[in-house]
Amino acid sequence: LQYEDSSGALLRQPLLMPGKTKPQIFPGNGQLVVSLHSNFSLRCEDEGAVRWKVPERNSIFPVEQKEGVALLTVHRAQPLHMRRYICENEKRTEESSIYVFVKDPSHAFRKTIMKSILGKMGESCVIPCHPTDPGVADLQLATCDGGPLPQELKFSVSVEHGITISSLRQSFSGCYVCTAVLDGAPVKSDDYTLIVRPVPEHLPVLHFSEKETVILTVGRSFRLTCNTSNINSNFSLHWIPPPGVANMLVRPHMQTNPLLYLKNTSLQVPSVTIEDSGNYRCEATNEKGVTSSSVELAVYEKGFINLTEVGNRTVHTRVGDSLTLRVALEAYPRPQAMSWLYQGEALQNSSDHIITAHEAGYSELKLVRLKVSEGGVYIFSAWHSDTSANCSFAVHVISKPEIVVREGPLDGQVRCVAEGYPTPEISWFYCDQPHRRCSQLLNSTPEVQDVSTVVLSNPTFGRRKVESRLNVSRTGYPTVECLATVDDQEAFFLFSISERTVQHHLFTPLLTGFVTTAALLCIVLVLLFYKYLQKPKYQIQWKVIEGIHGNNYVYIDPSQLPYDHQWEFPRDKLRFGKTLGSGAFGKVVEATAYGMSKANTVMTHPGHYKEALMSELKVLSYLGHHMNIVNLLGACTVGGPTLVITEYCCHGDLLNFLRRKREMFFCSKLAEECHYKNVVPEPMRSEDDNHNGYMTMRPSAARTAVHVSAPERRPSLRKGSCGDGDTQTEALLEDSMSLDTEDLLSFSYQVAKGMDFLASKNCIHRDLAARNVLLTQGRVAKICDFGLARDITKDSNYVVKGNARLPVKWMSPESIFECVYTFESDVWSYGILLWEIFSLGSSPYPRMPVDSKFYKMIKEGYRMKEPEFAPSKMYEIMMSCWDADPVKRPSFGKIVDKIEQELSDSTKHIYLNFSSRLMARDDHNGHFLRLNSVGSSTASTQPLLVSDEVFHEETLCPPRA
Repeated sequence: LQYEDSSGALLRQPLLMPGKTKPQIFPGNGQLVVSLHSNFSLRCEDEGAVRWKVPERNSIFPVEQKEGVALLTVHRAQPLHMRRYICENEKRTEESSIYVFVKDPSHAFRKTIMKSILGKMGESCVIPCHPTDPGVADLQLATCDGGPLPQELKFSVSVEHGITISSLRQSFSGCYVCTAVLDGAPVKSDDYTLIVRPVPEHLPVLHFSEKETVILTVGRSFRLTCNTSNINSNFSLHWIPPPGVANMLVRPHMQTNPLLYLKNTSLQVPSVTIEDSGNYRCEATNEKGVTSSSVELAVYEKGFINLTEVGNRTVHTRVGDSLTLRVALEAYPRPQAMSWLYQGEALQNSSDHIITAHEAGYSELKLVRLKVSEGGVYIFSAWHSDTSANCSFAVHVISKPEIVVREGPLDGQVRCVAEGYPTPEISWFYCDQPHRRCSQLLNSTPEVQDVSTVVLSNPTFGRRKVESRLNVSRTGYPTVECLATVDDQEAFFLFSISERTVQHHLFTPLLTGFVTTAALLCIVLVLLFYKYLQKPKYQIQWKVIEGIHGNNYVYIDPSQLPYDHQWEFPRDKLRFGKTLGSGAFGKVVEATAYGMSKANTVMTHPGHYKEALMSELKVLSYLGHHMNIVNLLGACTVGGPTLVITEYCCHGDLLNFLRRKREMFFCSKLAEECHYKNVVPEPMRSEDDNHNGYMTMRPSAARTAVHVSAPERRPSLRKGSCGDGDTQTEALLEDSMSLDTEDLLSFSYQVAKGMDFLASKNCIHRDLAARNVLLTQGRVAKICDFGLARDITKDSNYVVKGNARLPVKWMSPESIFECVYTFESDVWSYGILLWEIFSLGSSPYPRMPVDSKFYKMIKEGYRMKEPEFAPSKMYEIMMSCWDADPVKRPSFGKIVDKIEQELSDSTKHIYLNFSSRLMARDDHNGHFLRLNSVGSSTASTQPLLVSDEVFHEETLCPPRA
């Protein structure tokens, strides 16, 4: 055989020998180098038929074929002819190959029109820099600008395939060039731009414009949008409607942003029919796979309302417990009205009834601290134009039994009438011991003979009444017990039985006279009671909040707060001094307590205001200790009138303290803000300062003031109490010292700290004013509310509004006009208090009576001018406290921060030292427990009955003018 190359020469090759496994290619050294534009031929021989193919193009070249020989001839070789050529046996699929280089003197690398290479993140890509000369050495990859390659880029080199980059990342995107050395000189390829396309890591996520189920009535329009996103554009999105739906419009849409490709498709049925009901499935496909989700369309002839009770329809709960009734609601269209009804009347949101409607499809009614009278049927009602529906709950309030009638022994018979729910069970017990609970004695058994019981009233809801009579037939038993039980709760009454039961006969004249007298007495009592109701009732000003629902504040009834009997202090260890203040509802007296670690004052009351004082006691015990409130020390609630023992504040109230110090005020503001007023020729009094019937809280005697110059007068917060005998001289000197601007800032700061503490305890003061701030030794300010011991009927600061007397000039607009008291209304009152402080006790809104003109000015935004001694920063705080929008008023915490910036470092240091000593003392006494909210107990508000010290009246703070 002969092989003729491109030059026309004949190359002789040996004949193929039988048994060869692969075709043979001539020339046979695995590669062939030809010059550009020259001709070349390749010859393949094998047993049987052979053919040539080029893998890159996946095509078969036409060749001359004869008796196991295939000849491939190329004329004028071009760069595109530089590749691997494969010869295969058609029968045995055996193949051999040869790589042909087309040597181009002017280009070391094959020229190509492909300059951009697209690769997928995580996969591999090839940069097709094919050398035209097999003599190329040190083939490398470099960036076009000569910079370093990305740190994690890895590649492999092949003369035949080019450079392969593996594990593509988006950070690999950029411009690259291939470099090599040919005949000792550096060469490089054209520039290639690599674009790494991100691929999704997860299946596509679908989002719908509607919920999982859409409910419509016939004829309504149905529109549904499905959208998804993908990290590249290689994804699809389409709808699959239920079978038989024909009248459907689909509008696809796609948009891009720098990070994502977004697609959405909208499906619309202009007028739905019953046949359009079914599942509308949206399907999305990306390189990770397929995701589908569906929305169900339910088409009805007309609207509907379905109500389902969540829980039992019949509920039994105890008095004082809270109960939540819930109704699940499914309706179309949305109900036009929904309401909760009780006894035929619609309930409104209040502190006792809280109604909540949820978008999730249910409505709740919360009944707070149920009363016996609130048992009954509660109905939830909903309606729209197509239909209406009701759902009812039967609420039975379990109440403890009460023996309301006990008679006898009369004619040998005793009688008990008990009320409660469920129906009380009445049992009778004999015992031979007087004044003992017969039912609790060992081996006691109820009497079953001579007993008759009848149900007097059996209402479905409310208390049921049962009467039981016992014929006293046994002798030798001086005590008979009537025991009424309801649901493990009981009430009892003990009858004393004499040895002989004497029949009593009432004559008609005597009975008539008795009835007439009783009727007249009842009329007199009714008249007296009516007169009593006309009198103003004391109500504790401090309010504790249980919850906030939007703009509605739910207050805790102070009488419902717990009282820890560890506060009890023996009455016999109290010695009373002089009265410090008194009013229509009670009084405050100075006292000495033997065995208590503080000097103290005692609040007492007339007997019929015990409940009000107990409420004040419970609120003080709930709040706990703080440096800037008048702290509770103990109480006496049994064995006599109720007494509340608190800290004694020897300097009296802040209002009178400021007025008393006017002639000794030393102004320490900047020169341009203030004139020095160490000595004031005439007392500065507003026209209504001393003519308002205001009753002060003051020590019990007078004293002579001693003037001390300002640089020497700086007091220290030594103890904050006036009961230490060693500090008597110091307290006298301190009270005689002058007053300066730093003192006024300190008072403002301390009151803000105290109010911030009250706010943290969810407590609203409602009557914050200088008259309700007391000063103790070290000029420590303490917030209080001694309303029990102030006669507000004689105090012009309290104006009659409706059936109450209110401190109108201290109240916020929403409190005056809407009777709304919040933390923000306390902030307004604090701004008025600041004005009082920096005017040295002047009455706010001077020379302005509280009348219709005053109310109109407040509504129109009138605010008081800057007081004479107020720094500009403090007036800014006042104005922020008086913002018409309560939401824009600062919190007490922010006010504390602002005033702290105005204080001198020495005042801050004194306050912090004193505060830390108080905390250390409280930690030392921390083994007592307190109740800090209803039903929860934590440390550390405890009675201060921890010392054996004795304080005498002679050691109390010196009297003041």
